[in-house]
Amino acid sequence: MDDKALRKELIELLKGGQAHSTLEEVLNELKPELCNKHPQEGTRSVYEEIEHMRLAQEDILRYTLNPEWVSPEWPDGFWPSDNDEMTEDALSNAISKFFKDLNEVITLANNPKVDLTALIPHGEGHTYLREVLLVADHNAYHLGKIVRTLCQLGE
Repeated sequence: MDDKALRKELIELLKGGQAHSTLEEVLNELKPELCNKHPQEGTRSVYEEIEHMRLAQEDILRYTLNPEWVSPEWPDGFWPSDNDEMTEDALSNAISKFFKDLNEVITLANNPKVDLTALIPHGEGHTYLREVLLVADHNAYHLGKIVRTLCQLGE
């Protein structure tokens, strides 16, 4: 089977921007002073959402590629600690690591040596395709939450 079309579509899905804004577009207009604000009780800040996206994406990627990977404890290991101080450096670091790992997921999806429909040898019945789609779905969901948070903050 020639799966070039599938791989191309997966990459477009991972990059976003077809049905909604991309994370880059949202971040380009982001005012750092808004990143740690909560529009209402019980909502996450933009920084918390970005850091969560990074942690979850890293976990999915490492789980897919490394049989020795140990996932963080759920749910606390997938969100920044309440003690973490959001600084511009912390935000920049989270964004940088997020895009580094996203590029690694894109490389995986584009690698013709990887049968996307194959079961991951250590993957508990999951396929490579499932993990790539999980990253895309999770990132799109939390990007929507970031956009909603920014709207609630008047942006």
